[in-house]
Amino acid sequence: MTTTMATMASTPAKTSGAGSESHQSSAKLLESLSTVLPEGHKFRAYHLSTPPTRTEALFAPPPDTRPDRTYCENHFLAISILVPPSASSDDCSKPADKEAAADREVLVLALEILIYTTAYTSTFFVSKADSTGYLHLLNLPKGTPSPIREVSSAFITYLVRQRRRKGIQSIVSLFARAQGQYLFPGSVEYKGKHVLTDRGLVKWWCKVLTPLLDANDTMLDSWKAVKGYLLVPGLDQYETRAFIPKTGSGNAVNPNWVLGHPLEKISHYTYEYDWVPPRCLIAHYPDDPKSRFRDELDLEADDGKGRNGQWKSVHSLDQFWELMAFRQECSMGALTGFIWLVMDPHEPNKRQSVSTPCSQQESSAMITPAASFDTSSFPAEPSTPLRKTNNQTLALRTPQKSPQKLFGTPKVPGASSATKEKAKKKKNKKKKLTGPIIAREPRIKTAQRNYLADRPVATPYYYWPPEGRGRRLVREDGYKSSLELLLRLDFANLELATGSTRRWINEVGLGMAWGLDVVGTRPLPLSSSNSASQPAVTNISGLIKRKRPPADTADKPTEQGPKVNFLGAGLVRKKEQGQ
Repeated sequence: MTTTMATMASTPAKTSGAGSESHQSSAKLLESLSTVLPEGHKFRAYHLSTPPTRTEALFAPPPDTRPDRTYCENHFLAISILVPPSASSDDCSKPADKEAAADREVLVLALEILIYTTAYTSTFFVSKADSTGYLHLLNLPKGTPSPIREVSSAFITYLVRQRRRKGIQSIVSLFARAQGQYLFPGSVEYKGKHVLTDRGLVKWWCKVLTPLLDANDTMLDSWKAVKGYLLVPGLDQYETRAFIPKTGSGNAVNPNWVLGHPLEKISHYTYEYDWVPPRCLIAHYPDDPKSRFRDELDLEADDGKGRNGQWKSVHSLDQFWELMAFRQECSMGALTGFIWLVMDPHEPNKRQSVSTPCSQQESSAMITPAASFDTSSFPAEPSTPLRKTNNQTLALRTPQKSPQKLFGTPKVPGASSATKEKAKKKKNKKKKLTGPIIAREPRIKTAQRNYLADRPVATPYYYWPPEGRGRRLVREDGYKSSLELLLRLDFANLELATGSTRRWINEVGLGMAWGLDVVGTRPLPLSSSNSASQPAVTNISGLIKRKRPPADTADKPTEQGPKVNFLGAGLVRKKEQGQ
């Protein structure tokens, strides 16, 4: 996004708690939010996260291969506003109730992002996003950019910047599906909430991610290339092109968007094997339709065992996406969209730097199940197997042999030494203890400490700096409990929403103030308040053009009295006799 970071002195943002903790920092988050929020309006941000935790691999490995070591971070951002005194609720009919409802806090937006990191990629999966509809209480001028869209874009950009690793590809992935409510139960019943249609939601997310693709964005200085990919199951490329935002200069489609998917480009298996089964290219995200379809195909093929990692009925990615249009949420009558953002680093990627070019014989005999991405962005001297472009046909046939590696497994720095140390410790036998037993003195706990922060900041598998951590750092079970609590609350009207907001903030924060106050600095559109208070009077007298009389009759005098018409003799017909 094109944002100008303001200094903390000029940005009226502060922490509502007692002070900033040593294991986290939110200064850049406050700066990012203040630059996109409307000027003069006060918001409060609640950032909840977990430390990197070992989790299951996103991609299934080829046969006889270990899955990638994967870590996951959970990030949850909630934005709230103060209820203006003029706001009224259906339940607040008495003046006393209205005064009690004034100056209350109510949530207006929530966004959940999961960060999956391996030794090869960093994936930012947008899991859920929802709003309550109470943002209209601020009475923003007409033409103000949507704070919900701007905050979503700013938070994604903030996490991508803080989690960038040298030589590691970053990917933003999400699944757009229109639904009345995701995170705020009962909010769909509130008349002020505007629920987007299926087509509107896909367009909305494309607009959210387009600032990350903007050529004027300072973020592009950190990346060699940034491309967006959009795939809508059931639609051809001509129909899908309508969802991509237009460029600011004209009606041309943004060239940074590509119609299709980058699944082969973002998988390191395509650089290491002569061919890769489609099941090894489909990521397994939570609550994702393509992940559920992959599970069904795995059960059908007995988890891919005995078939060289192939499915029985699907042999290519093109077949997978063709059938995806008739499965899961994609076949319910509403359009769904899969969106990716792929950011390639300037430095040579770790998976490319260790690879060696394959021989001409190997590249000519290579079998690729699908060729669904453009290889024009690859280096002129490829270090990976050659692949066919979209304009070339490819026979859909199942290879008879298992995938074979083209070169040795890339060595992760530090991983081999750690493995050797573990093996050495196992070999050392425990010494037999002898001598007197000395009792240990008990240690008295004199200060409260968060031991979740006691882990390395940088490893070969993740990068976890203090900037980018949540204001509340909790374990994974505590994070799930916080989301489950939110899903049990009610946001059907303003009275219930303010009570639910207060309960969620207090229980998640354990009674402590953990919100981050931020005041917007983005100028409002040129809609003066004077024009709103006094109706403007438009003088159109100068725009009225009177009809001028013809030139030949303008100088003639006006005749007085009625005009008598005389008929000629030839026009009078006499009545014949006998009729």
